[in-house]
Amino acid sequence: MSDCPIIGILVPNRNKRKKILKLYQRHHNLPLKLFAFTRAGILWEKHKIIGLCQIGGKWEEKMFPFPHAVYNRCYNKKTTTIEHLNSIIGGEKCFNGINWFNKWKVYNLLIKSNLQMYIPDTFLLNEVNLSELVKKYKMVYMKPSYGNRGKNVYRLELKENGDIHISLHSLAPRLICRKNENIQQKLDKLIGENIFIVQKGIQASLIDNKNYDIRVLVQKDINGKWNVTTMVCRVANQLYFNTGVYESLYDAAEILDLIFPLKKTKETTINSINKISVNAAQVLETNMGLLGELSVDFVLDEKMNLWIIELNGKPQKNIYKDINKFKHEQLIYRRPIEYAYYLSIH
Repeated sequence: MSDCPIIGILVPNRNKRKKILKLYQRHHNLPLKLFAFTRAGILWEKHKIIGLCQIGGKWEEKMFPFPHAVYNRCYNKKTTTIEHLNSIIGGEKCFNGINWFNKWKVYNLLIKSNLQMYIPDTFLLNEVNLSELVKKYKMVYMKPSYGNRGKNVYRLELKENGDIHISLHSLAPRLICRKNENIQQKLDKLIGENIFIVQKGIQASLIDNKNYDIRVLVQKDINGKWNVTTMVCRVANQLYFNTGVYESLYDAAEILDLIFPLKKTKETTINSINKISVNAAQVLETNMGLLGELSVDFVLDEKMNLWIIELNGKPQKNIYKDINKFKHEQLIYRRPIEYAYYLSIH
């Protein structure tokens, strides 16, 4: 066992070590030693790391040498710690260094790729005339550039009388901007100094008059190759547009059966989603450093065309417990450890 690769999981704080380690420890059967550690546990001068591990069913805090590979579970905008770890371990062995994605940066990477046809027009709020955009598209979404979990996503819709309805999460307006009012002034009170992007609103197809999206979890496997692990549909409450506040979660195949009665059309759509998701992961990795997993959110418009709405660098895995008889729990936790194992032996 002493010759086994040592894999470290970098977590945000000491309280998370046991919880996160338990999940990943339980779902793999590879010959490796797994431990969880925090930034504060790294003793750079001594070339040691204080971490938590499980030995014979007991939890122990021990001193470890630097691991052969590191899976980052902290929510990072910068890669300082990861770069430092890489320089000591040698080569690129730490993945998901940047996993808190800047939506504006992601948009600019995707729009220059062969995926541009799936990307809604997107702008930086402080560089555009918002009322002109609302007139042009009739509906737009405003999102914080560093937003997550659907927080502070606003929907702006132009009504026939010229008013603009501004909604947060639910379809009912939070604010109404009358035809002759300045929308920018109204929004400044809402969003303050934060940097927002504005995205063209897609007239999405609905299920039972409810908004839904398709979330695809893309992960690397034991051969270091990108694969789609799972594909789910989040269905929003009837009075909500934001699927982050979902009412129910389904295996995507179940919902796509309802949307596409023709088996061939459904299979073509699933193949496209798989291909686009893997491609998106490759585009981001090429430009943002080593990644091992991310999620891609899609919507289908009224003509059943696919659109990428968002990419997340630290996918929420606890959502899958809301799926009845979910089949892939083991896989979603096993794959990152498999990839770390792959990195450790190559």
